[in-house]
Amino acid sequence: MYNEDDLIQLSSLQHYAFCPRQCALIHIEQVWSENLFTAEGRIMHEHVHEVGDESRGDVRIERGGALRSLSLGLIGKADVIEYHRQTDGSWKAFPVEYKRGKPKPDHCDKIQLCAQAMCLEEMLNVQIPAGALFYGKTRRRLDVDFDEALRRETQDAAQRTHELIEAGQTPKPVYDKRCESCSLMAECMPKTIQKKRSVESYLKRMLEETG
Repeated sequence: MYNEDDLIQLSSLQHYAFCPRQCALIHIEQVWSENLFTAEGRIMHEHVHEVGDESRGDVRIERGGALRSLSLGLIGKADVIEYHRQTDGSWKAFPVEYKRGKPKPDHCDKIQLCAQAMCLEEMLNVQIPAGALFYGKTRRRLDVDFDEALRRETQDAAQRTHELIEAGQTPKPVYDKRCESCSLMAECMPKTIQKKRSVESYLKRMLEETG
């Protein structure tokens, strides 16, 4: 169990799962740069939170709800928590996270959503089997089952993110296609730094061979 002072932002799990270096730049070095993509995402989240809570028949909708988990060491907010009325009169929580783009090939968004569900489970002492990701580009929901595999992946991401932030060291860059959509591309300089490291390694090998 973590103490209140040890809690980290829930969103950092998504950053870590996408790229540990991005996570470190944001949550250790406090670097942030907004581009078109992040601006669109910020506006979407602000709009979702501004609408306010509402009820639609057998569904209650809560926006911007506070989240916390001492077992995972997380604190944050949910975009939307839907509460669906069950046949016995009880209400089942169903978290919905809004994303600007489209579904990603990795699990970074699913991990963030699963972490929200695990926070709610701890706070409300309930079981939450599923939630959804809403993507602005496709204008569709992607249903997500919180199975054991995803829960283990989320717990592992939380632990590794804590370790990264506590260590206070930013990983070296490794350039791949994800870098092109990252708002920190200019600050990270993956191509430049990686190329510099390659040149340094080459010169070191040449000196060793001729020494």
